[in-house]
Amino acid sequence: MGKKLYVGGLSYDTTEETLRQTFAQAGTVETVNVIIDRDSGRSKGFGFIEMATDEEAAKAIELLNGKELDGRSLTVNEARPMEKRAPRPGGGGGFNRDRNRGENSGSRY
Repeated sequence: MGKKLYVGGLSYDTTEETLRQTFAQAGTVETVNVIIDRDSGRSKGFGFIEMATDEEAAKAIELLNGKELDGRSLTVNEARPMEKRAPRPGGGGGFNRDRNRGENSGSRY
């Protein structure tokens, strides 16, 4: 199993295929994942690459960290494990109850 790399500083125009081709300079690219904002459908400006070996991952960092791609300077380093986050306040349902307690809401608040 290879090493997962974080890639930051991506242009909104950078595609997974562009990243795959760019990182192929350092070796075999196993996976490419550009993180997309679910509301806008645009890139969030970062992604993850998994290289086939640790040596190829180290070579990718050496070759590509600080280099320009699609007009932006890349940040490439070893990905850290995702940290646990506290649950978001409010529960769920996607409905802001406090805002809808006016006279027409039917609530006897």
